[in-house]
Amino acid sequence: MKTESILYTLVPHDLGGHRLRVSLTLSNPDPQGQELALPAWIPGSYLIRDFARQVETIEASSNKRPVKIRKTGKQSWRCAPCKGPLTIEYVVYAWDLSVRSAHVDETHAFFNGTSVFLCPVGQEDQPCHLLLQAPPGVSGWSVHTSLPEAVGHPQAASRHGFGMYCAPDYDALIDHPVEMGTPQIISFEACGAQHEMVFTGVAPNLDLKRIAEDTRRICEAQIAFFEPESRKAPFLDSSDRYVFMTMVTGDGYGGLEHRSSTALMCSRSDLPAKGRADAGEGYENFLGLVSHEYFHTWNVKRIKPAAFAPYALGRENHTELLWVFEGFTSYYDDLFLLRSGVMDETAYLRRLARSITLVQRGAGRLKQSVAESSFDTWTRFYKQDENSPNALVSYYTKGSLVAAGLDLAIRQATKESRSLDDVMRLMWERYGRDFYRGRAIGVEETAMPALIKEATGFDADDFLARYAYGREDVPLSDLLAPQGIVMSWKPAKNDLGLGMRLRTANGQCSIATVHEGGAAHQAGLSANDVLVAVAGLRVQDEKSLKTLLERWQPGDTVAIHVFRRDELRCFNLVLAAPEPTECELQRKKPGSKKAARHE
Repeated sequence: MKTESILYTLVPHDLGGHRLRVSLTLSNPDPQGQELALPAWIPGSYLIRDFARQVETIEASSNKRPVKIRKTGKQSWRCAPCKGPLTIEYVVYAWDLSVRSAHVDETHAFFNGTSVFLCPVGQEDQPCHLLLQAPPGVSGWSVHTSLPEAVGHPQAASRHGFGMYCAPDYDALIDHPVEMGTPQIISFEACGAQHEMVFTGVAPNLDLKRIAEDTRRICEAQIAFFEPESRKAPFLDSSDRYVFMTMVTGDGYGGLEHRSSTALMCSRSDLPAKGRADAGEGYENFLGLVSHEYFHTWNVKRIKPAAFAPYALGRENHTELLWVFEGFTSYYDDLFLLRSGVMDETAYLRRLARSITLVQRGAGRLKQSVAESSFDTWTRFYKQDENSPNALVSYYTKGSLVAAGLDLAIRQATKESRSLDDVMRLMWERYGRDFYRGRAIGVEETAMPALIKEATGFDADDFLARYAYGREDVPLSDLLAPQGIVMSWKPAKNDLGLGMRLRTANGQCSIATVHEGGAAHQAGLSANDVLVAVAGLRVQDEKSLKTLLERWQPGDTVAIHVFRRDELRCFNLVLAAPEPTECELQRKKPGSKKAARHE
């Protein structure tokens, strides 16, 4: 491979100080003065994060002579004109333990390219080389990334080794996160494609074989879904492997998709240990996360909204279609746990019922559509506060219910001959399969009704107008009934009829959210009020509150003392009967009319 004009070098040079040293060399800088920029956000996490604030120092030079560099904006710089080569050296502070940015300590180094690699403006389409170097004085670390090794280069990295890696352009460079350290790893093949699972953090007695086998089944089911004939994995257009990078912590959870990999966080209690048959619901959550992020390899990394083709990384990229790209993915993530056989139908229905419950409990669903939620994600969804359940709806959760309802409606209208599956395959064929092969077009904002009609023959105009662009509840009870699934409602366990969500911390029981229209709202209680006493008796935690309230009946009035800031206040609250807000889904009992299984 011939020498490229853009070279990046990165080394975790200060593990205790959590710093990365990065350099960028341009053979042919802009003769008018090279402009540089760092992304303000990372695709998949729709919030301006201003990664440039972590750049501590920056210097430029050419032929060993200093070149003046000045900041021109919150995330941009400009170098004085020079003939080149131009080298920019800078230090990035990396102490964000999340899937979005960068984190460095004595145990590992993880980074996303969006938070560490300056973009040479005007040269985004040029090929890139990345030289990864081991931390000074540290041995035994390995490198885990889906970024291809620079085969043929004199400094080419070996698999899992430090050395030279390559990318066809800047967009690809920043879409392959890197994990360095001494993780637990396991590999498997799915439909002939190599997959690696990397676990960083303390996870003793981890059952890697079980995790890999369950993940393999999920991956193969999804590959076969989109490519029933070829069984070809989508990421082979950008890498020869897919990498699941998981940071294991005490209570973490989350994921971020990339074109040939994903960065995950999970709690160690969610992962199965060797010799334990029952891993519990936590493991279901982990597998659901794996399934969700892997499905994104097709839906959002290659099938994209037109607003993301290409990304504008210096500003917000508004679209009303995140209910398709996140909501549909949230529907299919659990569905593929069922289809792959790693979850049975009872567990699947329990998880679907949980999603229905979450949406139903929030008054925000009556004020905001999932299309509006998609558009507002930059300013509202990722900036939630104590009132968000009353004001917002999740394009993830309600989006998954819109997808479920649409799937059921299509099946019913076509007598099971078509489904949402056909829509996804059409979108893959038209928008996704060749996205990184010279045909980078995205789904237009108004395209979904026509796509659904073309794929299935179902006229979805009214359905989408009411449930995606409108604020009506998806009629899942009616849509599930022909499938033999019965929906019922019951009061939630431990629901005190107060209309508020509590939290206990540091020996205090306080109000996290007051639900609009509930007893707490009517009484005048507010979020962040600290509960002190009920009828003059001390409240210590939720359990003691429940014990105290058992002395009264719905309709009774009780005096509740709270601290609001440092002021003691008393409110008279009229107890309400717990409402049936928890959904249950069950297949009809034997002897009832047989219905087709929802798969």
